[in-house]
Amino acid sequence: MKDPGTPITILMAEDDADDRLMTKEAFEESRLNNDLRFVCDGVELMDYLHRRGPYADPANSPRPGLILLDLNMPKKDGREALRDIKADPHLKNIRVVVLTTSKAEEVIFRTYDLGAASYITKPVTFSALADIIKTMGKYWLEIVELPNDEVGDR
Repeated sequence: MKDPGTPITILMAEDDADDRLMTKEAFEESRLNNDLRFVCDGVELMDYLHRRGPYADPANSPRPGLILLDLNMPKKDGREALRDIKADPHLKNIRVVVLTTSKAEEVIFRTYDLGAASYITKPVTFSALADIIKTMGKYWLEIVELPNDEVGDR
C-alpha cells in the first residue's frame, strides 16, 4: 500500500489538447500535488506503460497509480487500451478511470466489463471539471488504498 502522504503519478490518455490543458488547470485549482502526465493516444499510452521508445527511462516514465482514459482516441482507442492493460499481468492492477464524452448505457456497460474502475462523463464547463477532479482526488488519492508502484514493477 502507498504511504498516505506520498503523491502518486496520474497518467492521462487524451488526444484533445484543450481537454489536457483544462484537466491540468483543474488539478492545479484543486491543489492536487500529484505528478500528472499526459499521452495523446492509446499507442503512446501502451508505450509509456511498457517503457518503450521515449518512455524507456523509468525516471521519465514512473508507473502510474491511476490512469485517466479517454475512449475516443486515434491509433488505438481507449477500449482497446483498457482491454490490453487489464490483460497484462504487470499492468492489470493499475486503476483506470474512464473520462470521456459518451453517456451511452451500452458504452458504460462495456467499459466496466473491460475492467474500468470508474466511468465519468466529461463535463462541459471548467468549474464542473474542477469539481469532478476535486471529488475524484479526494476519493482516489485520499480515501482509496492503491498498491505501491514498486510492487507492480516486479
